[in-house]
Amino acid sequence: MRGGFKLRLSPQNACARLSASVSSKGFMTPQHIGFIGLGVMGTPMATHLAQAGHHVWLHDAQADVALDLANAIGANAVALEDPRAVGAHSDIVFTMLPHGQVVQAVALGTERPGFGLINGLKRGSLLVDTSSCEPWLTRQTAAALAERGIGMLDAPVSGAQWGAQAAELVFMVGGTDADLARARPLLEVMGKSIFHLGEVGCGHAMKAINNCVTAITLMNTTEGLLAGQRYGLDPAVMVDVLNASTGGSWVAQTHFHQRVFNRAFDDPFKLELMVKDMGIAMKLAEQTHTPAPVWQVAQALWQQALGSAAPQASVSEVVRWMEQQTGTPLSAGVKPTSGD
Repeated sequence: MRGGFKLRLSPQNACARLSASVSSKGFMTPQHIGFIGLGVMGTPMATHLAQAGHHVWLHDAQADVALDLANAIGANAVALEDPRAVGAHSDIVFTMLPHGQVVQAVALGTERPGFGLINGLKRGSLLVDTSSCEPWLTRQTAAALAERGIGMLDAPVSGAQWGAQAAELVFMVGGTDADLARARPLLEVMGKSIFHLGEVGCGHAMKAINNCVTAITLMNTTEGLLAGQRYGLDPAVMVDVLNASTGGSWVAQTHFHQRVFNRAFDDPFKLELMVKDMGIAMKLAEQTHTPAPVWQVAQALWQQALGSAAPQASVSEVVRWMEQQTGTPLSAGVKPTSGD
């Protein structure tokens, strides 16, 4: 198998190794790079690669999206009709897709036999999946590609839309050292930090855990703000206190002033995708026989919020759902009370 690729069934042992590298963007030889999945995250990521001088071959389920981006980028980008064509033109292909089943469909042609990346990629090429996926599906996909001499990294990201736009993403990578060394210069074009978690599947495991922790933090912070406002505290000042104190978090820094107090509720990350990632995290807990009572309660609450939300609702809508449960819209400027 390519690069000594192996699959181990034990998730406890598979993700043990950890190393990190901070990116240093610089000149590199132009390469032929594929990019599939041109949404909120994929569009700026692919654009950064093209602006770095690489030849980028684009595909999206919505053909006009790929064509529009290719026209916007200019000479270094071309839109192609299917994943097979992208693979045939590319040495390394990036995917940014909703979940593991879609990645398998694109990579292996499970929905359109003969039109997957596997039908176009050459031996020695590499797939880098930056999506948020189920690790067990990722390992299946990697194993099928390895049979054709094609490598795979799972490299999901943290940093949200603004991190993608600013080329300041954090990559959580699973795969061989050799494949990561090959992809690292490209990851550095799009991000600020790269963490190698272990073999294939470990990056996606870390991503699910990260998002589950983030989801709980968002809900916990909201609950605290609601209790404080009902007592008479100004939630805007409460957020400022949290950000200067031990209760601070990335969520407190980026969400409430920016998306809640102005009633925008417009985080581009979808509520349904957060619930999906929490489900992956819960499955990992089950597979490793890890009790996770806090995750279990939080998952049930997020599922309730999803059931009450409109299709394609923002993750911010979980805050509005919690406001509705308490009859308390969070509002900056609440005056303190002398309540007992």
